[in-house]
Amino acid sequence: MPLRNVDRTPPAVWEALLAGNERFISFNEDRPNQDAPRRRELRNGQTPAAVVISCSDSRVPVEIIFDVGLGDLFVVRTAGEILDQAVLASIEYATESIGVPLVIVMGHESCGAVAATAAALEGGALPGGYQRVLVEKVAPSILEAKAEGLSSIKEFEEHHVVATVNQLLSRSPEIHQKVETGELGIIGLRYRLSDGRTEPVISKNVG
Repeated sequence: MPLRNVDRTPPAVWEALLAGNERFISFNEDRPNQDAPRRRELRNGQTPAAVVISCSDSRVPVEIIFDVGLGDLFVVRTAGEILDQAVLASIEYATESIGVPLVIVMGHESCGAVAATAAALEGGALPGGYQRVLVEKVAPSILEAKAEGLSSIKEFEEHHVVATVNQLLSRSPEIHQKVETGELGIIGLRYRLSDGRTEPVISKNVG
């Protein structure tokens, strides 16, 4: 079923996106909503079914991973899926003004920001310029993971997603309230470059 035809509830939207990811994994994509009529339709406005905060990594093309098309997802991308004021404002815009029912935080396998931060915390060199900000922003989640006894890059990547979800809920009262009332769902994923699968690591209100 096309994403725009599903019920706009967190579980229904996630089920549709999960089905799209399965099509992507099996090389059986529908590639919907990518034609001229869809482009013309979108001139009148947008009604995406989810907002996705994802890493900017070129190997993580969100719409392709979920086999959706134009206007289906509201995507915000930063290296290391880092939250700042502009990202938070974009997510709140999607949930408040557009009314999307689902927020997705998606990290991924072989994340450069997580690896660089882990290396820096082990005594490695810090990157120069503004790249240093990435390490500073990711470091708290890696330190928290280490305090919990986690040690592998995979575990750091997963924990960074969890920490980002928790940070989003703590920093945005509007999003927190919508999640608490069940109006909004939120799910944290780790995308596996090796096989294309999205692994949930934390979720609320998605079934």
